[in-house]
Amino acid sequence: MHSFAHHHYRKSGEAQTGVTRGHVINWGWRYDLMLWWSDLMLHGKWQALQQMIVDLAQFHAGETVLDVGCGTGTLALEAYARVRPTGHVAGIDPGPRQITRARSKAKRASFPIDFQIGVIERLVFPDHSFDIVLSTFMMHVLPDGLKRQGLSEIARVLKPGGRLLVVDTRRPKEHDQSGRLVHTGPWNSGVQDQPHLLQEAGFSQIESGKLETGETRLPEIGFVLGRKLS
Repeated sequence: MHSFAHHHYRKSGEAQTGVTRGHVINWGWRYDLMLWWSDLMLHGKWQALQQMIVDLAQFHAGETVLDVGCGTGTLALEAYARVRPTGHVAGIDPGPRQITRARSKAKRASFPIDFQIGVIERLVFPDHSFDIVLSTFMMHVLPDGLKRQGLSEIARVLKPGGRLLVVDTRRPKEHDQSGRLVHTGPWNSGVQDQPHLLQEAGFSQIESGKLETGETRLPEIGFVLGRKLS
């Protein structure tokens, strides 16, 4: 998961996965410190939002889960707590420090989560590997072509009947005077673009909606949930 603070982004040139055209956060433990501080300032609203995401995902014991753009692994750890002991969770992120931090947190929790340096456009997993794939607060930092490529890869690694949950910020309506934070990335991307992109990638039974945080210091946030039927 990514935060809504201002970040310095860099291009990824990680040797194992090649170059990604998306932006990369690579802060490691400093990233978790920033999220902790943000949550403190927001009176716990960030943790409450994470619980909303977990509830939307509807994890079941024994499921296989992939968190794409897993950051420092916080959501992946929450997922494993719900699919254990027979389930399996993997997480990929192009930021080496993010993955190092995620592995450290999983080790402390004694959670056997498979964290790997990786990019959405080249998922290093076999076809039909996962019951659910998560993408939280990362699609807005990808150009549209990369979104399509990534969604195609996600569809490939999902089992028939598997589901994809995308949570991201909404692009404000034109002439929006609410004064809320805008966090749409360099491509002015919004989660409201996702239903069409999921449909293009072969997903169906697509649902979408808003996540109400009750916090005007956060941007508007929405979700899209789709299923791969075959």
